[in-house]
Amino acid sequence: MKIIKYLNTFAIGLPIILAILSLVNEKYIGTALVSTILTGLIQVILGLLLLYHNPENKYLQTYIITVVLFFFIWYYNVNIIYTELLTYILYPIPLILAIYLSFIIYKRKTL
Repeated sequence: MKIIKYLNTFAIGLPIILAILSLVNEKYIGTALVSTILTGLIQVILGLLLLYHNPENKYLQTYIITVVLFFFIWYYNVNIIYTELLTYILYPIPLILAIYLSFIIYKRKTL
């Protein structure tokens, strides 16, 4: 339980710390942006791991379904038909998913 919380805190804190460091040295802004990919990867792995151990949890099921739906819509938008409106709608979804999984992790007493 504590390891999952620490991993999630690291995943969310890394881009934030690098963004703050970019105020001092501009070379960190690119690293901060790329580290958001690591954040997403860590959170998806944590979500799958938690779902594996708690397959009946509706919140985790919703998270995984939403992640799959996000990537499906993103792929569809990029490769099948491109619309700028859909692109702008998809931008905040990873942030919302990160907050949602963090809420699930930090509100649960046992995982």
